[in-house]
Amino acid sequence: MEKNELKCEIVKENFSQYDLSFKLIVIGDVSVGKSCLTMKATKDYFENYYSPTVGFEFYNFNCKINEQNIKLSIWDTCGQEEYRSLIQNFYRNSSLAIMVYAIDNKSSFENLIIWLNEIKARANPDIKIFLIGNKIDLEEKRQISYKTGEKFSNENNINFFLETSAKTGMNVQDVFLNAAKILYQDHLKYKDRTSRPDSIIRFPSSIDEKGSTLIEDEELEKPRKKICCN
Repeated sequence: MEKNELKCEIVKENFSQYDLSFKLIVIGDVSVGKSCLTMKATKDYFENYYSPTVGFEFYNFNCKINEQNIKLSIWDTCGQEEYRSLIQNFYRNSSLAIMVYAIDNKSSFENLIIWLNEIKARANPDIKIFLIGNKIDLEEKRQISYKTGEKFSNENNINFFLETSAKTGMNVQDVFLNAAKILYQDHLKYKDRTSRPDSIIRFPSSIDEKGSTLIEDEELEKPRKKICCN
């Protein structure tokens, strides 16, 4: 973090125009609450029943940082191994990957190394990585301590670690606000350079009246139909 704290606030409505957009991918084992985490942050909604995601779902998280409009394009992916090949393209040009495990599910934590290796193999080398321990509302069923999650984060040079509850909303929006801050700060390092990392998408300074912009991986940016949620 820089010495001067960034002024950051959530914007509920969609922007007609925005200054910067970043791609995020949410990954992790099935049933850790990836979809619930994302829906709670973007729609303030929680589903009480469980139904695993098949494929992916797309969400937007909007905020303002230092009076600039920032859009996070979030790809919520399925956790089943048999569908793993479907999400390989989502690593490409992602600015940040959010790895999620459930604090009451030891295997979901043990499998983080598999997800981490997949990020390293398929994503850009400059990608930022967050580690989120979800379901802290199930404290009485906890199998993974906070210190254990923090240790994994430190040992693997992960950019940010936090525990959350998608059910209660605890710390959920903080995940995406911190993602926006880190990516915005990273953008500032490159904004005056002629060559930029592929994972950082900068919208042109002049946007037409319809808010049209240049979008990388155009096919991937098209909204997709939600099959089900986890």
